[in-house]
Parts: sequence; structure tokens; C-alpha cells
Amino acid sequence: MKTTIEINNQTINVDLSKPLDISLPIQANEENPLAWYLTEPTIEPVQMEDWVGKVSEGASVNFNNIYFNPHGHGTHTESFGHISEEFYSVNDALKTFFFIAEVISVNTTEVGEDEVIFEETIRQALNRKTPEAIVIRTLPNTSEKKMKHWSNTNWPFLHEKAAHYLREIGVKHLLIDLPSVDQEMDDGKLLAHKAFWNYPENPRKDCTITELIYVPNSIVDGEYLLNLQMASFHNDASPSKPVLYKIY
Repeated sequence: MKTTIEINNQTINVDLSKPLDISLPIQANEENPLAWYLTEPTIEPVQMEDWVGKVSEGASVNFNNIYFNPHGHGTHTESFGHISEEFYSVNDALKTFFFIAEVISVNTTEVGEDEVIFEETIRQALNRKTPEAIVIRTLPNTSEKKMKHWSNTNWPFLHEKAAHYLREIGVKHLLIDLPSVDQEMDDGKLLAHKAFWNYPENPRKDCTITELIYVPNSIVDGEYLLNLQMASFHNDASPSKPVLYKIY
């Protein structure tokens, strides 16, 4: 059923019964995506002496501990606190949760051994649009991304000038299907993170970066309603569940 919504002085029609989930779940097996040299997450029942928190082993409930890292184990949203000396929680950065987003598909450009997403590529894909949120799908786009082990792969990255351009046109929420907007090995420069958040000069405290999403090929490029859901962790980053809705 279509619903009329007003957002940022714009009236749109969406069908909230047809969500398009672009998140990757955290699961305790080898099919979980991995980055930053981490092993797979652990989900296991609590054990207290002879008691095991597992119904199949006699407990009345399943009662698990979960050990994971939001940056390396699945879709996550982060604040500028990810790169700042001072603590800043992503829970303070994200106060509203619905945005008009533009989904774009981009090719990378080979520069030596690197694959780079340049400003001009982003400009062409946006075609003069200035969305509040942008969802970047890198090409080629295969289902292997959902379970890829990214460590030591020198993944594609967003050029500093491309991140600066997104900041200049007013993009507040950047989503990408890579472990990081920055290069895997960059000597800690984090140029794209810093350019997007305008850090350290004047940090954009209400802006977020979401990484390790997966946008199926069935989702065409264009404008969507984005619901950026996030677990309430008092941390620089949190596991998140971005969901798109087609605009009619």
C-alpha cells in the first residue's frame, strides 16, 4: 500500500510494505564478510558452571554472548568520532532516520595497482543532483561481496577530492559497499574520511559514513527514501540496517 510522506519540504509516495534491505548481517560463520584482518565473529551461549544458555542443551532460553567488531564484521555506520582524538558517539550524530537518497553505480579507475573512485565519476553519476544521502555501488557488482574477506585485497577507495565534493554539495550521509571509503593501506592518512567530515577544521557532527553495504543489481540507480536504522551503541560506530524504499 502506497503512503504519502513529507520529508524536507518534499512530498513523496512510497510503499512501506516493500523494503529493500541493503545491509549485511553479522553471522558466526565463514560466510560473514571480514575486513581489517579480523577472524569471524563469535556467537555462543553463556556458560555458568553446569548451566549452558541453550534450549537444546536443557536451558529454558537461548542466551548468547556476541563478540564482533562493527568496522570489520558487517554493515556499520560511523561518526567523525571514528577518527577523532576526542570521543564522539555515532548515537549523537544520527538523530533523524529518514532521508532522500540517490543510488549510483560507479566504475573505478586503475591508477597503478590501485582502483580509485574519482570526483568526476561521482559528478557524472549524480548528474547535478544534490541529495542528502548517497548510496554508492561499485562495479562490477557481484553477490560475492556479501561474504567477501577483504583483508589484504587493496580494495577500491574514494579519492579525497570526491569526498570533498560530496561535502560541498551537502551530502550528509554517505553509504558505500566497501570496508572503508579510504584505501586499505594509507599510512593512517584517512583522507576521504577527513574530507567528508571536514575534520579536524570544523567537524560535521551530524554526518555519517556507512560501510560494507550490499546493493543488489535488482535495485536500479535513482532516487529512494532511505531509512538508516542503527543499534544504540555509545561508540564511534554501530552495526546498522539501511533500508531503501522506491519512490513513486
